[in-house]
Amino acid sequence: YFQNDFAGRIANKVFDTGSAMRDIVIILTGSLWWVAVSITISGISLATSSFWLLTPLAAWLVLYAVILRHHIPRIRKRSMEFSDTRSLSMGRTVDAYTNIQTVKLFASGDREDTSLVKSLITAREAHVAMHTTIFRMKSWSDLNNTIFMGTTLALALWLWTNGLITAGSVAMVIPIAVMLTNQAGWIAGELTTFFEQLGTAEETMQVLVKPHTLTDADHAKPLVVNKGEIGFNDITFRYHPEAAPVIEGLNLTIAPGQKVGLIGHSGAGKSTLVNLLLRFYELADGTITIDQQNIAGVTQNSLRSHIGMVTQDTSLLHRSIRANIAYGSPDATDDQIIAAAKMAHAHEFILELSDKDGNTGYASKVGERGVKLSGGQRQRIAIARLILKNAPILIMDEATSALDSEVEHAIQENLTTLMQGKTVIAIAHRLSTISQLDRLLVLENGQIVEDGTHQQLIRKGGAYAKLWSRQSGGFLPE
Repeated sequence: YFQNDFAGRIANKVFDTGSAMRDIVIILTGSLWWVAVSITISGISLATSSFWLLTPLAAWLVLYAVILRHHIPRIRKRSMEFSDTRSLSMGRTVDAYTNIQTVKLFASGDREDTSLVKSLITAREAHVAMHTTIFRMKSWSDLNNTIFMGTTLALALWLWTNGLITAGSVAMVIPIAVMLTNQAGWIAGELTTFFEQLGTAEETMQVLVKPHTLTDADHAKPLVVNKGEIGFNDITFRYHPEAAPVIEGLNLTIAPGQKVGLIGHSGAGKSTLVNLLLRFYELADGTITIDQQNIAGVTQNSLRSHIGMVTQDTSLLHRSIRANIAYGSPDATDDQIIAAAKMAHAHEFILELSDKDGNTGYASKVGERGVKLSGGQRQRIAIARLILKNAPILIMDEATSALDSEVEHAIQENLTTLMQGKTVIAIAHRLSTISQLDRLLVLENGQIVEDGTHQQLIRKGGAYAKLWSRQSGGFLPE
């Protein structure tokens, strides 16, 4: 869901919903009932003079209903279109600003400006179309009001000249007609706003309120991890029901406390296997277990709370360094946060940080997605977060790829200490970083083609040995 849409577009719709629902509630509770009371009292007042005076009022209401019935659905549709195009413009804008370094690097500012202008023009056209429909409705309403006033006044004078009502009744009819026609314009505005916001809320809900494709099972229980054994039992996975399997019939058992390295070219299925363990996707067949508990039968939050992960593309929240390190352990003390940062060799550079608000050190903000930090600094913050979380199962996807060799070596010693007694899955293209693990698995097309230690696989002379021999500097060719 989030991978297929602009973050800015989704955020804009969240705020649109709140504003739209507020206006809808205000109109329902503070306007429409008052209008209904006013029309009812006016009708009773006219009827006390002559029931004939109700005729133009009834005709006016009927015509008003016809006008509203014709235009309101169109206004709601135009409002939905405008809301969508405006959110899309916001999404494009946020996307460009979030990736401003890439935009500048490829000298694509003019292209982005052109794309944004086009989206703004589309939003403006949708806005004009909506207000054109509103103008037409108001024009017909004004004509209906004019006819109502004229016929009501004419009828009142005719009834008075024929002695059917008194002069006082005529004097009463005129201000009632004026009041109702004045209210009619206000009613039209309120109804326009109501259905305009209703269209916005409806369109927004269509985007935001989608059924979750992956939910906790009924009566799902919290995961309990005592040992950390992981089992992939005859699993099959495909991204779409009609697509070819990415992984088919895979079996793998990782013993408690075992350190396993996953190796393979891009697209071999390494990250997919990890995402399945985290239950970001649902299996087509088979089961994944942790300590003999099917992860499909436990709550997702409890599952992920027992797994610590560092990814190659580390993304931080635009919050303080302290908040980012403690994100997985919100109750951590400052001393624990600093200790984790020191183990990740991040403490020294953190103390030198500052932001535009005057915050320094651990209180300084890192910028959106951590853009104020280098790739290596972001990765060290992520490693500190992993250390602080201290989960029984660790997943490291190119966890030190952005670090220089000296820092990586220093951190590796602390990671080795951290990994003691924990089940570890590590992914790396630089084979030297995982060659000392207990077990290495080579994946090709979603299947395990080799399984053993570094020395065993070298002696075997298969795919791993060829990859190892090709490396210069320890990198796995794509």
